[in-house]
Amino acid sequence: MSYVGNDWQAEAQNMVTAMAKAHADKVDLRIQVAGPVAQKQIQQINAMVQAGANAIIVYPISPTALNPAIKNACDKGVVVFAYDSSVTEPCAYNVVTDQTELATKSAQWVADTMDHKGNLIFVTGVPGTSVDTDRNKAARAVFAKYPDIKIVAEPNGMWSQAVARKSVSEAMATMSWGDIQGAWGAAACIQIWTLQMEADSKTLIPCGTEGSNGMRVMMLPKGSIADATGAYSPQGAPGISLESHPGAGAMALKLAMEVLEGKKVDKLTMMPLEAVTADNAKLCQTGSFDELSKGCNVFDPGLVPSGWFANILNPATPEVGFQAALVGQPETN
Repeated sequence: MSYVGNDWQAEAQNMVTAMAKAHADKVDLRIQVAGPVAQKQIQQINAMVQAGANAIIVYPISPTALNPAIKNACDKGVVVFAYDSSVTEPCAYNVVTDQTELATKSAQWVADTMDHKGNLIFVTGVPGTSVDTDRNKAARAVFAKYPDIKIVAEPNGMWSQAVARKSVSEAMATMSWGDIQGAWGAAACIQIWTLQMEADSKTLIPCGTEGSNGMRVMMLPKGSIADATGAYSPQGAPGISLESHPGAGAMALKLAMEVLEGKKVDKLTMMPLEAVTADNAKLCQTGSFDELSKGCNVFDPGLVPSGWFANILNPATPEVGFQAALVGQPETN
């Protein structure tokens, strides 16, 4: 793992752990954390190879910096998968979300909902990752089509609710919420809407994109969850929720087992990408894999924290569902 200072990576770790438990007869899982430092990741990969790893699953902090270490691992017979953020080394496998589609679709929704005019807050993520680079490029291309949309602040949220709140608050120190007509960026929407509510704003601005449960709950009609209170409750907020799938690492582990068993696996695997708006938001009761398969995509605030990511369904990995994402326990043993 690289950066772990956010809810998404914690959930991704839980799902990898659950996948390993579901295949405990085949997998001895060891987890290391490098932080946002490519050189430390390189050292860890080299050490894993020396220690006799059969497969390495990595969230790469850079698409290119790890390539020599990955190539060395491949040359020694180690199977290497990158999850969510990709690498360019040809011997590696990538299990990713289409970040260009994610950013284009969500930015277009925000632009359309703003009637293609007004001031926009553009929140960036972890710099240097392919995810942040691809998202920002695609979203900027959408907003650039509309000369009456002006990006007035670009706080760096590091894909963290706490960091996003702090950076957005600092950006808003010289502006009022009445000056802002829209917002875009991962881990941005909950905090932006919450800050608006704290400032007694009468109308919440359109926002995309994160897949957090807090955002999806706030998008539900007011009063639709009786005992929910505060900001983490249905507000009828205007948003579009798309996010990288937190089960990418679990999928990578499952595919790595197949490669080690001699099966043919594509070098590129795309994870499911679901757009959730007020039109298709559906509250889950239990979060079972069967219920998720029938279309539920939001969880009761009493079950999960607001920063927890709700986009956990992947038909290709029935081993991991709600309990996997929440506490690292598989659906099947």
